[in-house]
Order: sequence, then structure tokens, then C-alpha cells
Amino acid sequence: PPSTLQPPGLLLAPCRAFSNNKILVELDESSGVATMKFKSPPVNSLSLDFLTEFNISLEKLENDRACRGVIFTSAVPKVFSSGLDITEMCRKSTEHYAEFWRAVQEAWLRLYGSNMVTVAAVNGSSPAGGCLLALSCDYRIMAENPKFSIGLNETKLGIVAPFWFKDTFVNVVGHRVAERSLQLGALHPAPEAHKFGLVDELVPEEKLQEKAAAVMAQWLALPDYARQLTKSMMRKAVLDRLVAHREEDVQNFISFISKESIQKSLRMYMEMLKKK
Repeated sequence: PPSTLQPPGLLLAPCRAFSNNKILVELDESSGVATMKFKSPPVNSLSLDFLTEFNISLEKLENDRACRGVIFTSAVPKVFSSGLDITEMCRKSTEHYAEFWRAVQEAWLRLYGSNMVTVAAVNGSSPAGGCLLALSCDYRIMAENPKFSIGLNETKLGIVAPFWFKDTFVNVVGHRVAERSLQLGALHPAPEAHKFGLVDELVPEEKLQEKAAAVMAQWLALPDYARQLTKSMMRKAVLDRLVAHREEDVQNFISFISKESIQKSLRMYMEMLKKK
């Protein structure tokens, strides 16, 4: 029969895809694993539009009984995500800053608090907000390429990583490494990031998806309920801190980003990027 020509498993696994402008989502119903690919060239920066799509996509998957885990990766070569879109923070209205920052908070609260197993397949550089997305997952695998780096480099731009970025970082690498790395705004090349435990594993880039699928299967072999309660126990205090101070955090961001000195250093940073 003609069906034997199809690769094994293809008939059993309907793949449901829903795609927005900037994010492509595919759900494999037989394994319960979704892949979320960031495709917002040139560098998958976290604009308000991107974050809104991200939050909606995550909510859809969270509410889908067929989905138990998500692998996050990039469809843009050499970059996972370059982090928060600086244009959203330059010369905009207070209302815009508030809306943007709430979307950033929402993305972290959803991802860090997700009931699903979350695996970051970091296939490119991942500074600042891109690093936060990876840090918020359950497990991080990075392409074994010293040209790719990851870290919270906010201080280099003259801005400060908020307390909940810091908490997430400390929970992954420990206090001392986080303190030094945050103050220096360090971007760690993949091998160094692995040494610090900032990423859990390095694999050759062409093996990244295969490895992510294997790790996912290992995590999904556990009963969901027990794993979810354990995750919540580990992460609840950090999530609750932002939830309790969410409005205050928005106001802090607005007053900080509105300072003329901060606007100036952001503009200088943008000029430098343009020259690059």
C-alpha cells in the first residue's frame, strides 16, 4: 500500500501549527510537545508586538490538553533573542512604557510559572531579555559555538536588570556568579556559560533539536502532577514577589527609563548598533 512510503510515525502524529507574524508554533499531538520558533528578523528582539504574540501563544498551549511541553528556539540564524527592543524604551509616552513593561512581566510570569515542561534550545546569542527567556525554562541546551554568548548585560547599556531578572539568575547560577556577572554586564561565550551552569548542556548545533527532544522525553516520563507541584514549590516565592509588587515595578521602570541620562545612554547604544 502507498502508505508505507511515508516516514514512520507521520500518520500517527498530526502536527497542528498556528503561526503568528513573529512566532511559529507547531504541536506534535502524539508526543504532546510543541516547538515555538522565534522568527522576528533581524534579531528576534522583544518588541511589544513580539511579547504580545509570545504571551498569547504560551496561553494557548497552556490551555491545550494535548500539550505537555514546549521547546523554544530561533528561526533566525546566529541569534536566539537579542532581548528587549530598545526602540520601545526610547522617546515614547509614559503609557507606552507601562504597556510595554506589563507585557515583559507577563511573559516572565507565564514562562517561569508554566505547568508545562519548558526547554530552551539556544541556537545563537542570547543577551539580556533573551537570556531571561532561557533562564525561565526548566532546562537549557546551547549550541556548542564560542561565538554564541548569553548573559544579562543590562549594565553595559547603562540600565539595570530588575529584581525578578536577578532572582531568576541567582536561582540558576548561585549568588556569587550572578553578582559578578550582573555588575559587569557580562556576556558569557557558550563554553563559559556551561561551566557556570548558566546553560545545562552544550551540543553541536545540528544536534540541538534532537537533544532537546530527548531531554523533553526524559522530563515528560514523570507524572505531570508531581513534577508541576515540585516546580511550583521551587518557584512560587520568586513569582509571588513580582505579583505582589507588579504595579510598583511598572512605576519604577517608567521613572527610571524616563530619566534624561538613561534616554541618552540608550540612544548612544542604538547609534553604536547602527554602526555595527
